[in-house]
Amino acid sequence: MLSESEESQPVGPPEFDPFSSTFFNDPYPLYRRLRDEAPVYFSEQYGFWALSRYEDVVAATRDWETYSSTKGVDLVMLRSGETPPPSMIMMDPPEHHRMRLLVSKIFSPHAIGELEPMVREVIGSVLDDLTDRKDFDAVGDFAGPFPVEIISRMLGIPVEDRQRIRHWADSFLHREVGATEYGDQALRSMLEFATYLYELVTEKRQRPADDMLSRLCSAEVAREDGVTTALDDVEITGFAMLLAAAGAETVTKLVANAIVLFARNPAEWQKVLTDKDRLPAAVEEILRYWPPSQYQGRFSMRERTFCDTTIPAGQPILLLTGAATRDERAFADPDRFNVDRKPGLAIGFGHGIHTCLGAALARMESRIAIEEWARRWPRFAIDEGGLRRVQMANVAGFSSVPVAVGV
Repeated sequence: MLSESEESQPVGPPEFDPFSSTFFNDPYPLYRRLRDEAPVYFSEQYGFWALSRYEDVVAATRDWETYSSTKGVDLVMLRSGETPPPSMIMMDPPEHHRMRLLVSKIFSPHAIGELEPMVREVIGSVLDDLTDRKDFDAVGDFAGPFPVEIISRMLGIPVEDRQRIRHWADSFLHREVGATEYGDQALRSMLEFATYLYELVTEKRQRPADDMLSRLCSAEVAREDGVTTALDDVEITGFAMLLAAAGAETVTKLVANAIVLFARNPAEWQKVLTDKDRLPAAVEEILRYWPPSQYQGRFSMRERTFCDTTIPAGQPILLLTGAATRDERAFADPDRFNVDRKPGLAIGFGHGIHTCLGAALARMESRIAIEEWARRWPRFAIDEGGLRRVQMANVAGFSSVPVAVGV
């Protein structure tokens, strides 16, 4: 039986609109058509190209010399022609390499492993606050609050301000259906977020503490001319915005996705309940099935050919992670959620030089969150009618997941 979205697919060539309700709510049937009918897609309406097959997305992600990150990471930025704000995610080597080195030690496997007691304490405390409740919102009451608490502790954000970070990030990533530019509220939130972090950085410079922002204030980087200098406050603010927003958003979406997927696939949930050693593979499968980051924006610096179609230089490119991780050319039975699937080359947290710096932390947070949820509530149900999805530039997931526990 066809899904509702499959039945409503129009006749004719596929039309991919990343500002549409189809993209926000259920792009997967359209992704299938793109992979089959237009693997190198060009949007006449918006003037961008898109790659949807796994092999092509991986190849393009690795080729940073052809597909640059310096023009922006979402379609609004790529189409604006303006220089994006300074941020590591919007740099190419050698600048990207130098900046990444500054914080890579903080996110090394050893350093992340040492954070596990703190991560487990934060997640446990949030869940403990829900112990006496029979129903709640798994996003608003759980998956939303804990990731930003963790990254905020690492950065050195005062406890009273930590949840404000999440709401700022939600606001500046929000997009209305059909809106091809940033809305006024998104711009205000972005400015408030940046201003707050900039002022916090200046405070840390005057009164350093044992946190990431303070360490960045004393860090030095070799510039392009070979001169070693300290990071300025704008650069540190850019670092902080990237780490705080990514740390708040990615895990929130992944954990909420997990709760919905396990509710819909009780046999897979039972596997996790029976054997928690399956959890790392389960996290990878959630990330494959519903990746929180649906595409990565790039800009073509020279021609390159895929599937006998040449993408010219000077073009916005969308690398469709959400389509690539469902490609039947790379995954057997890709539309089946299966926690026993053998993990392969993962691209859900990016790939190549722009692999998510906090991927190991995100995986650990997600694993512990599912484990602690299972320990408290092996039986739960979601309210399908109450599910609400976010409308964000290139981030996908749920804004609300009503659950009843112990049912």
